[in-house]
Amino acid sequence: MKALIIDDEKKARQVLQILVEENCPKITTILQADNLISGVELIKKEAPSIVFLDIEMPEHSGLEILNFIEKEVHNFEIIFTTAYSEYAIQAFQLSAIDYLLKPVRASQVKDAVDKAIKFLGNSQINKRLTELKSSLEEANFKKIGLPNSNGIKFVNFTDIIMLEADGMYTNVTTKSEGNILVSKPLKFFVDLLQNIKMFYRPHRSFLINLAFIKEYIKKDGGYIVMENDKTVSISNDKKDEFLTIVQNI
Repeated sequence: MKALIIDDEKKARQVLQILVEENCPKITTILQADNLISGVELIKKEAPSIVFLDIEMPEHSGLEILNFIEKEVHNFEIIFTTAYSEYAIQAFQLSAIDYLLKPVRASQVKDAVDKAIKFLGNSQINKRLTELKSSLEEANFKKIGLPNSNGIKFVNFTDIIMLEADGMYTNVTTKSEGNILVSKPLKFFVDLLQNIKMFYRPHRSFLINLAFIKEYIKKDGGYIVMENDKTVSISNDKKDEFLTIVQNI
């Protein structure tokens, strides 16, 4: 398997190549380019499976890559390398785009490559990059990318009814797309959506969209009924907080 590193900093390319060689045995060939245009030429010539792409480079940002490659050539996975802020990192996560935060660590490289290999052949990279660019440009995020068995489903926050823990998976219930089983634990979404005010965690197994609450039932210790008629438990230590929140909706 071939990989390509596109970064204008020579030292950064060398460090990343060493980390890939030491931690990713499935990658047998590593190519390098010091700018986006020469990197695109190598993509067309060598057809790498994985492209490590720096975002902040002179002349052309890494985010512009799809401006130079025809749609039918999008048969590779992109792993961005970036020194972006925490706010921008959230955009990568919401768009289901892999990234390496500089300074890069060995464990990061291995995990990102393993994820990229799973997506090969069903990448939808064009759609994911479009969502990423949109998220980075907007003050408020509107969509989240949900990896599933068919690829990645992009869903508006306002369309999500609730998220329920299912072991190391999460069952996401949406208004228009039905149920989507996502191969990430609920905690991933709790951390990712903590600044999105419409979401609330009444119980360790649930994250709900407050806009879809249908009813609160006092009996049996108290529980929530969502608009899809799914019942949601409320932890004892969350009842007062929950009632205060719903009274102010």
